[in-house]
Amino acid sequence: MKFAPPLQQAVLLKRYKRFLADVTLDSGEQTTIHCPNTGSMKNCILEGSPCWFSTSANPKRKYPYTWEIATTPAGALAGINTGRSNALVVEAVETGVITELQGYETLRTEVAYGAERSRIDILLQGRAGETGARCYVEVKNVTLEDTGGRGLFPDAVSARGTKHLRELMGVVAGGDRAVLLYCVQHTDIRWVEPADTIDPHYGETLREAVALGVEVVAYRASLSPLEIVLQRRLEVKI
Repeated sequence: MKFAPPLQQAVLLKRYKRFLADVTLDSGEQTTIHCPNTGSMKNCILEGSPCWFSTSANPKRKYPYTWEIATTPAGALAGINTGRSNALVVEAVETGVITELQGYETLRTEVAYGAERSRIDILLQGRAGETGARCYVEVKNVTLEDTGGRGLFPDAVSARGTKHLRELMGVVAGGDRAVLLYCVQHTDIRWVEPADTIDPHYGETLREAVALGVEVVAYRASLSPLEIVLQRRLEVKI
């Protein structure tokens, strides 16, 4: 995913009201930018650190700048725009990076499904030699690093994340393939595991889902002001 034009750099002053952040531009001007992340952003925020933002050409937007990349307290880069995750995974499927999701004829996004009226992030269909085979892919953005390269999900209690695991279990019970894909936008994370101390119910449900046949995969992105791209598969420790 290339940025055109490249992201601009600023200095983070503070994040507040979940969707807003104040920054200082290179010109010295202070301004408010949109924060496209509803999570806690735990271990991603360091006031006074470099951050990068994109600019919208939509004249109706109140805040034309969108925060894209943060510098963590440990000096890593974290892609905090959760709205990018699905597109990153779609791109990685289409370019062959995610080997586990190759061989399907069609790819659709945001398809309604499930007993709890959800929308699956990616639906793959028509695998060679398997008439009518479907693969449901749920994408989750990971930016929380604990210590030593351990990535955790979620970064706050996530009833929605647990709901999606139940939906994926329903997919498997119905005879289709279900994949939970962790999109790791953090340059220091080396593996991913459930954040049991933050949301123990999510961790319990994840282990139940895996036992029933839900597949769990993680891929890490490289991040720069020029582009974000998924490149490397990471271990998932259940």
